[in-house]
Amino acid sequence: MNTETYRNPILDADWSDPDVVRVGDDFYLTASSFGRAPGLPLLHSRDLVNWTLVGHALERLEPAEEFERPRHDCGVWAPSLRYHDERFWIFWGDPDQGIFQVNAPEIRGPWTRPHLLKAGKGLIDPCPLWDDETGEAYLVHAWAKSRSGIKNRLTGHRMHPDGTGLLDEGKVIVDADRIPGWFTLEGPKLYKHDGWYWILAPAGSVETGWQGAFRSRGFFGPYEEKIVLEQKDTDVNGPHQGGWVRTATGEDWFLHFQQRGAYGRVVHLQPMRWSHGGTSRSSEAESGGGWPVLGDDGAPVAEHRRPDLPPQPPAAPATDDDFPGGRYGRQWQWTANPGDGWATQHSGDGLRLTCVRSSDAHDPRKLPSVLTQRLPGAPCTVEVELRLDSDEPGARAGLAVLGDAFGWIGLQRGTDGTAHLVHRFAEAVADAERDAAHPRLAPEGRARLRIEIGAGARCRFSADTGDGFRPSGPVFAATPWRWVGALLGLFAVAPTGQGHAGAATFTRFRISPS
Repeated sequence: MNTETYRNPILDADWSDPDVVRVGDDFYLTASSFGRAPGLPLLHSRDLVNWTLVGHALERLEPAEEFERPRHDCGVWAPSLRYHDERFWIFWGDPDQGIFQVNAPEIRGPWTRPHLLKAGKGLIDPCPLWDDETGEAYLVHAWAKSRSGIKNRLTGHRMHPDGTGLLDEGKVIVDADRIPGWFTLEGPKLYKHDGWYWILAPAGSVETGWQGAFRSRGFFGPYEEKIVLEQKDTDVNGPHQGGWVRTATGEDWFLHFQQRGAYGRVVHLQPMRWSHGGTSRSSEAESGGGWPVLGDDGAPVAEHRRPDLPPQPPAAPATDDDFPGGRYGRQWQWTANPGDGWATQHSGDGLRLTCVRSSDAHDPRKLPSVLTQRLPGAPCTVEVELRLDSDEPGARAGLAVLGDAFGWIGLQRGTDGTAHLVHRFAEAVADAERDAAHPRLAPEGRARLRIEIGAGARCRFSADTGDGFRPSGPVFAATPWRWVGALLGLFAVAPTGQGHAGAATFTRFRISPS
């Protein structure tokens, strides 16, 4: 590829609902993490194209008892990331609890514990604004109809400048039911620019929608609107929901997601400029200010000139892991708040997972002790080495592709003490797993596991138990949950019972392009 250009997506995996901020010469991004822990991933870049994962802002989800079990589509929805008063701030909505906030003096922390700013059902997608011209602070948020019965509108509040509370009961500042053709307005990002209050917000649903821009001379409105990014004749469906950032030299850029089924919501980077005049429902718009123009005159770009920033070496969030000393990298998240002893540190390399006893041992969708990372958006091969150390009959460990349907390949201990390679799956509507292939003996309780992921997230499983890789079972098409892309997972589990159930050890986790 031409080193003077970049290609979209710049983050080809499920970094859902991204928001971005610049501090000095550094750019930072966060994204939805739903029910996984740790949550609120923190990414860093110097050029808006190459990103690395530097940490998480949320160690555990709260209240802790609500997230002791997997809640894949719940938890942290659509965060906003801001820098104010020499602190980083993240606001997000939990659709079942309300609007939360955390803050920190540095991007790597320490981050405060979550503070509930506004309690209520269906409060989502919050974004703050500290208005440097007036000294006022504001908050805007959207609504989830599944919890509140309300959608397609944005509510605004005055906020205490320290971010600890709201100063009024709130007012609907944009009612998209009154805008012909608009539906499912959500995901607002709030800015002040050129004397206007701006809300950049998507509508039309994640699969087929568009990005809108709203502006007003006063925070509480009235707002006028314009569609500023839509699919047009490109193959980028539903290009919307993200954040605007300006470089130190004055260039404007917009990061947003594209929904790609099992791959989740991948992140695109669009050039952005400001036009003057333009069309809107109001004659006021013709006489003052400008409107943002995203992409190629409102259509997403596939390739574009890189931002005018110092060249950076190629980088991407880590995927491979040797698990030094039993520690796992930042790319891994549990499917719920982790329990003590699920992963144990030790002197050598390799991830040692305890075979956690569970009545849901036959359904990894229900296990909180699955260590996951995002499914890559491009064809690849995933490999890991496994040793089943547990002698417990029924103990099992493996490599999984998890969504509302799942498939996994791994080892299981038989009642006679032997270890067998097993390959299991379940459809989205199934409560019980089924064999995808006949079990075969794993003489030393060891196996190398492989999943080849092709176009359309079609997965081919294979394993080596000492005589070379042999294919296992039919092709499995990965599926997402409702809002979350499919995940790769490592797990160890044992049937319910008494006493210690042993462990399994994973080594040399690798993801290589196909």
